[in-house]
Amino acid sequence: MIPEEKSLQTIGIIHSPFKEKFGLPRQASLIKSCTAEIELYKPFNTEDFVKGLEAFSDIWLIFGFHKHEQTAHRPLVRPPRLGGNKKVGVFASRSPFRPNGLGMSRVQLIEIKNLNNKIRLRISCPDMVDGTPIYDIKPYIHYADSNEHAICGFAQEMPENTLNVEFSQDALSDLSKLNPLIYPELKQTIYELLAQNPCPAYKAMTKNKTYGIKLYDLNIVWRQTNQLAIVQSIIKTIEKV
Repeated sequence: MIPEEKSLQTIGIIHSPFKEKFGLPRQASLIKSCTAEIELYKPFNTEDFVKGLEAFSDIWLIFGFHKHEQTAHRPLVRPPRLGGNKKVGVFASRSPFRPNGLGMSRVQLIEIKNLNNKIRLRISCPDMVDGTPIYDIKPYIHYADSNEHAICGFAQEMPENTLNVEFSQDALSDLSKLNPLIYPELKQTIYELLAQNPCPAYKAMTKNKTYGIKLYDLNIVWRQTNQLAIVQSIIKTIEKV
């Protein structure tokens, strides 16, 4: 007998710099220079729900791939680490095209904030789009959750950077006009994102191809030629009224 289906209750939401799927870090541990926050919803946004959590340096986040809700799950997917052409079973991957659309990531817990009796968790850079729903939070326990001898299939080693990144004079000028308190370590964040080559793995390198990525309320434009990405401009996006 198939167990009765149960719905999940959203306990909070992620506020992250990443506004779209394109350019999103492929794992939560790959970008070191920016942070995000979890806003807990009522009734979970009180100190009772996070009492004792400050004693843990890392936490697990169970979240939903809300940008893929209208897309059917697939039995076979193409992981970027395999070049985007070789297929594996969805359960042998971390693809968002899953039967239940759930993701799980380990992040560093930097700070627990109480703002007007509302709890927020500041965390290290996640692999989640801004607005991602959070379904659960669990403490990371190294002796149970880590195995240094684990065999990790096609992802045994951390991915290496594949692009060299340079900033044009126009891009450096754009950077100089931005408030570093609002955009901390922005240049380094852009560097780390582009060095990992956010373009789909199945697309061949194209000379002088121009791309754009949304980060915070900024549009980052770069030109990519072979193994070099040159940031062209960093401009605030104009919100439509």
